[in-house]
Amino acid sequence: MDYRRLGNTGLKVSSLCLGTMTYGSKSWRPWVLEYAESLPFLRRALDLGITFWDTADVYSLGVSEEILGRAINELGVGRDKLVIATKVFNPMSGDPNDRGLSRKHIFHSIDASLRRLGTDFVDLYQIHRFDYDTPIEETLGALDDLVRMGKVRYIGASAMYAWQFMKMLAVSEKLGLAKFVSMQNYYNLLYREEEREMLPLCRSEGVGVIPFSPLARGFLVGNRRTGDWGETGRAKTDDLAQGHFYRPQDFALVDRIAEVARSRGVNNAQIALAWVLQQPGITSPIIGASKLQHLEDAVAAQSIRLDESELTLLGELYEPRPIMAHS
Repeated sequence: MDYRRLGNTGLKVSSLCLGTMTYGSKSWRPWVLEYAESLPFLRRALDLGITFWDTADVYSLGVSEEILGRAINELGVGRDKLVIATKVFNPMSGDPNDRGLSRKHIFHSIDASLRRLGTDFVDLYQIHRFDYDTPIEETLGALDDLVRMGKVRYIGASAMYAWQFMKMLAVSEKLGLAKFVSMQNYYNLLYREEEREMLPLCRSEGVGVIPFSPLARGFLVGNRRTGDWGETGRAKTDDLAQGHFYRPQDFALVDRIAEVARSRGVNNAQIALAWVLQQPGITSPIIGASKLQHLEDAVAAQSIRLDESELTLLGELYEPRPIMAHS
């Protein structure tokens, strides 16, 4: 496993981050794996050196965090050996104050997340989206207080417009508050709009990039179909992917990935992830795993170095798309 600095910090993270939305409660999503099913994945991730784990309070409405906390204890891994990231913003109940990035909600949410995770701090606390209803100064002041209290080591952001992120960075600088060290954004071979502004901004400001969905919600592995959507339960029920992809040019790109994969004797997942890992400024793509082979494929992708002809073949079909995942 490779390890990289997260942005301009001294924090080292594994070059693959395990996303844990898949682990939680089937009552939240039918394809989610519950604790007994999840534990082998967390154990194997540790064996492979994947020590950077990302969750969010909204995943299974807290059950994902509970599973991580329970697994850390059961697996006997030292808390200092892991980099745990979680997120705040999305509604956790019908209460109008149980959502967003107000001081009230942030303070309540961090305590709830720490309790579920069974720890007294998180390494990376991320705002899950931009909050149009709360003043930036209020959000940043609350996050800065959490850092000063020791409940949070670093803060990060996710999925917003570059102008919004730059404004938050500027306010932090002006007020002398803790600054975001990472950006978790949507980025893969089928969705590259982040290359226009967000990725150059992150490189300029020394912000680490930990993109989610590097396989385009599984579309790039090549098992999706028109008509019935694909083979897996998640593919058949994934309204977001069904709305984002499934264009003829999307399938054409999958064919290109398969062509490169065949020539190298590997699979689509390894090529698609290798492409993301090779892009400038990327720190640690967030991978999901519902089969143990998904973890093995991700680790294998680290050793693949695509040449210029392969990069051209994979990149030349891209067409601009509407902005996705910012809300």
